[in-house]
Formats: sequence, structure tokens, C-alpha cells
Amino acid sequence: MSDIDPAPRPPIEMIAASLRAERVRAGLSLTEVARRAGLAKSTLSQLESGTGNPSLETLWALCGALEIPFARLLAAPRPQVQVIRAGQGPAVGSEESDYRATLLAASPPGARRDVYSVAAEPGPQRSSAPHPPGVVEHVVISTGRALVGTAEEPVELHPGDYICYPADVPHVFQALEPGTRAVLVSEHH
Repeated sequence: MSDIDPAPRPPIEMIAASLRAERVRAGLSLTEVARRAGLAKSTLSQLESGTGNPSLETLWALCGALEIPFARLLAAPRPQVQVIRAGQGPAVGSEESDYRATLLAASPPGARRDVYSVAAEPGPQRSSAPHPPGVVEHVVISTGRALVGTAEEPVELHPGDYICYPADVPHVFQALEPGTRAVLVSEHH
């Protein structure tokens, strides 16, 4: 008698979000991915909507059709630390006013975000314990200077600088100048 459950339930919400994201990234329609995988379009549609119970074989066929590794359906990629210095990054200006928008981070599929205004003064660093798996934080310094990021590799930021780091590991925020202000976005998957 085997100790392995013969029909374990896959993490369908993660699979659904990953399938949608990878199909969109590849620029393919539901019809085309279903054709390449040898599946009915309705089956793929159900999987992307988070219903159904896909078999291992179905998921392998979809990975082949999307040309992605199997693990990408089951585990979110680990975020990397990203820094965008003031005046850098893809920006678009307005014709009507002195206004410029710079994309710092696009919202990934299925993500939820909380946005915070941070006011900090020099002194002991704010050390945060790891948040739940998959949480990522984005910080933009408005005024002052701060040491921000993972506890192992914090980065000194100046006004207008941006950093993105995994927050499911110990991380810090330490103001280095009086009147330091920032915007912090906590992204939950």
C-alpha cells in the first residue's frame, strides 16, 4: 500500500495565474495554446479561470506549448533586487503640463498591493522579520536618504531612487538624514 495520495489536488490558483501570465507573455491566444498542447480550448479556459483539476500530463503538455519549464507553473519566480536611480527608467512626459511618469514596477497577474507613506528619522534601523512567502516591497525615497533592502544587502537611496526587494527575508529601513520620507508598496501574491 502506497503512502502517496493517488489524486492530490494541485495548487490551482497558482497554476491558473501562471498559465494566464505565460500565455499573455508569449502573445498567444487561448485557441493557439490549446491547439499546440492538444487540448480543448474549453479545458484551457477552465484552467486559466482556476477551475478543474489538471493532470500532470495536461500541465506538461501546456508547458511544452508555452515553452516554459514545468516548475514555472508551481512556483512563483524569486524576485530579484532592482534599483532605479532618480532620472532613470522608462519615462513618458505630458504635452499639457510639466509632468513625467516613470514606470517603476508593473503589477504581476494576481498580485495585491498595499501602499504606504513612510516618515523616518535617523537612529536605529527598522528591522522587519520575513513576511509571508512571495511578499515583495518597493520603496521610492522622496526626501532625505535611507539604507533600504534585504538585511544582508541594504542599498543607500537618495531622493527619487527606487528599490524592489524580496520581503519574505529579513529586511531593513534606516533613515540617514532628518526628514526622510518615502513611499513603500507591499506586494502580496
